[in-house]
Amino acid sequence: MADNNLSKAQQLAEKIVENVEKVMVGKTEAVQLAVIALISQGHLLIEDTPGVGKTILARSLAKSINCSFKRIQFTPDMLPGDITGVTIYNQKTSDFEFRPGPIMTQVLLADEINRATPKVQSALLEAMGERQITVDGITRQMPSPFHVLATQNPIEFEGTFPLPEAQLDRFLLRINIGYPTSSEEIAIVENQQYIHPIEQIDYVVDASDILMIQETVKEIFVDNMIKEYIVALVEATRQHPSIFLGSSPRGSLALFRTTQARALLHGRDYVLPDDVKALAESALAHRSLMSPGGQTTGRDSQAIIAEILETVPVPGTIPER
Repeated sequence: MADNNLSKAQQLAEKIVENVEKVMVGKTEAVQLAVIALISQGHLLIEDTPGVGKTILARSLAKSINCSFKRIQFTPDMLPGDITGVTIYNQKTSDFEFRPGPIMTQVLLADEINRATPKVQSALLEAMGERQITVDGITRQMPSPFHVLATQNPIEFEGTFPLPEAQLDRFLLRINIGYPTSSEEIAIVENQQYIHPIEQIDYVVDASDILMIQETVKEIFVDNMIKEYIVALVEATRQHPSIFLGSSPRGSLALFRTTQARALLHGRDYVLPDDVKALAESALAHRSLMSPGGQTTGRDSQAIIAEILETVPVPGTIPER
């Protein structure tokens, strides 16, 4: 891979991170993970309590890349046609015409996705997995790039419909934002005294830049030992006694691609084991379904992935006896 391509792609990716950080105070890791999902051609699930900045992270990322942007506020009374679009009869032209829904955009913010009914959630599956939608038997391609940022509140379950495994598996990464520190929260209050910081940022890249970065990510070198390490971690989720259903091969693919993106973001043209360890939880935890016995231990899938990382040997190290 040409060094100038890597250097340019890294600089553009860093610009996105820096621009979003003007809004998301003290959340460098969450911002980097969001950008990694974007340049890996995957979709992002942001799961956290209300008020920590889930929607703001999605909006500021979309604003930074100068792509068409739509937001859907999911509610239980929505229908699939409300997001995919409908075909109607035009009396003036005496013909049927397709009126696209909000999903026909480059960046889609699916706010509170777990408030949509399963029928509406499934309408997103084809768009997220195949990058196309089918309405009235006609298939239409999604614009490029196409990126879904979904948010959900894991605490409030009244009036919600938990995402099924098939839907969760479509998300490349699941991230949490977390509460800010006291000093960060003071900075947030001060920054929003007169105007919200998101109103003051502008785009730093455009759609063609994103497509270029996504292609450059694919050229990052991954050693065979790293590939074996990724697969070993995924296989460990299928064999762990506290996990009823382990990660699918899509988890291996997700971890493989996102480690390439993380390496690029750090200015390397090769992947390190540290890249894998840094992304394993975000890539695999939501793809690992806890067993009833595992749930009684009080641990969640994130804790199990952390345990697996401690037990699976890292390439280049001597296993403990």
